[in-house]
Amino acid sequence: MTITIKSAADIAAMRIAGRLASEVLDMLTPHVKPGITTEQLDKLAHDHIVNVQQAIPAPLNYCPPGYTPYPKSVCTSINHQVCHGIPNDRPLKNGDIVNIDVTVIKDGWHGDTSRMFVVGEGSIAAKRLCNFTYEAMWKGIAKVKPGARLGDIAHAIQSFAESNGFSVVREFCGHGIGQKFHEEPQVLHYGRPGTLEELVPGMVFTIEPMINAGRREIREMGDGWTIVTKDRSLSAQWEHTLVVTDTGYEVLTLSAGSPPPPAFINA
Repeated sequence: MTITIKSAADIAAMRIAGRLASEVLDMLTPHVKPGITTEQLDKLAHDHIVNVQQAIPAPLNYCPPGYTPYPKSVCTSINHQVCHGIPNDRPLKNGDIVNIDVTVIKDGWHGDTSRMFVVGEGSIAAKRLCNFTYEAMWKGIAKVKPGARLGDIAHAIQSFAESNGFSVVREFCGHGIGQKFHEEPQVLHYGRPGTLEELVPGMVFTIEPMINAGRREIREMGDGWTIVTKDRSLSAQWEHTLVVTDTGYEVLTLSAGSPPPPAFINA
């Protein structure tokens, strides 16, 4: 496994790409309401990335081996869709939950982040899932420091999610990121502490747990991209890109509109 260690200059460039990705979500936030389509949200994001940020939307035409090129500029995963949902012309309804996943390429560097949105008035159960998934991501982030291991992140997320009655999707994970969209290492969201790769300063990767209200099993839809829960239970995901520092971590995908970290982070 070859993990690229980023220099100070690399990290500075990734900080810009990460902020831009987060600013796309800031820009979209007031538009996420009943009646708008994910196609319209995609166009807003595309135009902002290309024309305002002078950057490139990484998902557009992204084509890993065995896939058809991804046709849109962001991913929008609604309700029981786990990830990689393709924007379309179906209007969002009151009570829907939607994950918007944005990856921006700026000056050759990737910034990757996603947020959950509750459309209109969500149910208590839907809001609880979104909130606990956000906390699960931060439980993982809090484990990041030199000398820790990827299994420590994985265990923190899994134990928190499962102790609150949720399940963790295992087929998809976080990943190293830099001048490539997906690099080593793979960052699992389940596992045992003290296992897997040791963290060293300059490692940059995403933490992006996908948490289901029901069982963890998933299936792929006929479009070749969209992943859904097998039992049609709600699924939520949050994502940040971060770098391991000499003393801990720095989240690279922050902007003025980023939700604040949970209280336990500052405690």
